[in-house]
Amino acid sequence: MNAGDTNIVVGKPLNRVDGHLKVTGKARYAAEFPVAKMTYGVTIQSTIAKGKIAQIDTKAAEQVPGVLAVITHLNAPKADGEKGGGRKLQVLQDNVVLYSGQHIGVVVADTLERAMYAASLVQVRYEEEKPIISMRENLVKAYLPKTKLPRGDDPDSSHGNVKQGLATAAVRVEQTYTTPVENHNPMEPHATTAVWQGDQVLLYDATQGIFSAQQKVAGVLGIEPEKVRIMSYFVGGGFGCKGAAWSHVPLAAIAARQVNRPVKLVLGRTQMYGPVGFRPETIQQVSLGATRDGKLTALRHTGTSQTSSFDEYIEPVAKSARMIYACPNIETSHRLVQIDQGTPTYMRAPGEAPGSFALESAMDELAYALNIDPVELRLRNHADSDPTKELPWSSKSLIQCYKIGAEKFGWQKRNPQPRSMRDGNYLIGWGMATATYPTNRSPASAIAQIMADGTALVQSGSQDIGTGTYTVMTQVAADALGLPFEKVRFELGDTKMPQTPVSGGSQTAASVSSAVHLAGNEARSKLLQLALADKKSPLYSSNAEDVIAQNGSFFLKNKSSASETYQAILARHGMKMIEARADSKLTDAEDKFSMHAFGSQFAEVRVNPDSGEVRVTRWVGSFGVGRILNAKTANSQLIGGIVYGIGMALMEHTIIDPNLGRVVNHDLAEYHVPVNADVPDIEVLFVDEHDPHINPLGVKGIGEIGITGTAAAIANAVYHATGKRVRDLPITLDKLQ
Repeated sequence: MNAGDTNIVVGKPLNRVDGHLKVTGKARYAAEFPVAKMTYGVTIQSTIAKGKIAQIDTKAAEQVPGVLAVITHLNAPKADGEKGGGRKLQVLQDNVVLYSGQHIGVVVADTLERAMYAASLVQVRYEEEKPIISMRENLVKAYLPKTKLPRGDDPDSSHGNVKQGLATAAVRVEQTYTTPVENHNPMEPHATTAVWQGDQVLLYDATQGIFSAQQKVAGVLGIEPEKVRIMSYFVGGGFGCKGAAWSHVPLAAIAARQVNRPVKLVLGRTQMYGPVGFRPETIQQVSLGATRDGKLTALRHTGTSQTSSFDEYIEPVAKSARMIYACPNIETSHRLVQIDQGTPTYMRAPGEAPGSFALESAMDELAYALNIDPVELRLRNHADSDPTKELPWSSKSLIQCYKIGAEKFGWQKRNPQPRSMRDGNYLIGWGMATATYPTNRSPASAIAQIMADGTALVQSGSQDIGTGTYTVMTQVAADALGLPFEKVRFELGDTKMPQTPVSGGSQTAASVSSAVHLAGNEARSKLLQLALADKKSPLYSSNAEDVIAQNGSFFLKNKSSASETYQAILARHGMKMIEARADSKLTDAEDKFSMHAFGSQFAEVRVNPDSGEVRVTRWVGSFGVGRILNAKTANSQLIGGIVYGIGMALMEHTIIDPNLGRVVNHDLAEYHVPVNADVPDIEVLFVDEHDPHINPLGVKGIGEIGITGTAAAIANAVYHATGKRVRDLPITLDKLQ
């Protein structure tokens, strides 16, 4: 049988299969499941950054009508926030306060309003200690991380001799770039509904990883993972902050067991600044050395970022510097400073997003220092293989991305002189940058069932965080099964389904599609074998390689009259369905190839020279990201990443009170993100790319590459427009005066 001879729907811009559910309100999120005898949990948060709870008075709260429990460290059951992997959680086991906003209690009542009111009545007296709030003021305490970077890479790397490469360089650029704390702000807040069923707990949870959440909750509560069931059918955005289970998740389970009723615990918008992660502040130094003709002789990229006093998270800002340009001497390092704030976490393209701002800004500075066009400089330093790993690429279309993007944008019309392009009184600037993100993949499993009525059910315990997983997996399954798209139902979001990785690191499409593809092929193959071995079948004794599957039927290639429907085969054998399970595993290809997606970003900005106001007015992004599963959802994902990058460049900045460690702008009224008026028409171009090594379908993740290079392209465009180089994000009015 030829698996690839009936590709019908993969790649097509089909509408989302869950679209109708979402626009009609029938798509249920974590806080929307109707459960009998529901109660409501509200957390009490610390108002200091460091110290101890000397006294906590809950009497007034307990007397509010409808209040069922006020749980604090004084009466919470035994739990262990360090068990189960992931982050170290605070689950009311002691009176220690580690950061402002830490959950120090939970009030449970029969209505949300009563729970909120009761929580406001709890009085807390602290023994306050002086906190460490500023990373910049404590750089002398920076240390080499104890843990590895994502995918097991060392925090530091060295290739060649950077010191010598800088010394022999004809031109050098050595600058410092900074990015602030940023918060995720998904549309759906963090939410968990906990329901105990005997000694087992069911959690409807807003999570990017149902299986990692299952392990964490089980570890914290000290029960077997099989006794924790996580269900997450729809997630209203995550961007990394829902990639790990935070303290409120086991606290919901603890509260539900305490009151012996289901508990719904939803964090308010202001509660999502601190206890559920954020992108940490970074300080980055980039040193570039080059010959007069623009060839890099040295590249050094170092990054310092914050972590909490009790846990360790590394923002791998320098990781992409190890592979993005051909250079004989490359050195990278990462350092951490512990401060008294919550633990940072992954935020869309963690490491690569802030790291590309620094590196790609420095490359633009080098282009000006050499009087070489920024695109040309990058072409002259194109890495034909991974310079650090010394491995060939599994595939790479970056040169095409530069050329196609530049042509579509009209880059050849650019006057390189800063402040040379105007539209009336407005200064016009054009900037560009390279985009890249690693192609990640993890083991995943799926089950495919072909039913007697000619339909199919495919299950894989993944998550749809708004990216279109339901839709693209239905497309993959339909082609693998040889069925029409509308005849296939794909289900996800339940730990009782086959296991998959967290939806983070742009790995869901590559990982889950591999399992779905294999399971669909196996189910189809099993069904065909029944026909080939059945004397009553018109396909009897044919070769499997001569059979085509299409629209729920098998056909002989050269004899279309010899055909049989799936329904007929199953009916003749008295079978209600045929099932196959597949486990997609990693191969040794990762040891033989370096696997990345690449792209180019081109931005136009309009700057008011009087006020310093910056508007992004035009955008072209060109990407080589492997096989596209759905042209419409892929386009949306890349546009979304670029919009995210516009916010990073011009607006996003979490402001921390330097004395209290408290987030000052902890809502969407003051934490600014792009709105429609801030976003121009964004044109996304795809370079056709076939990668035979990364996975069975040649799929590369695209959820994060769109933000990489975006902030740098804007900063470079702002310099071109104004002649002012901004190295500290965000680019606000005051920095252009």
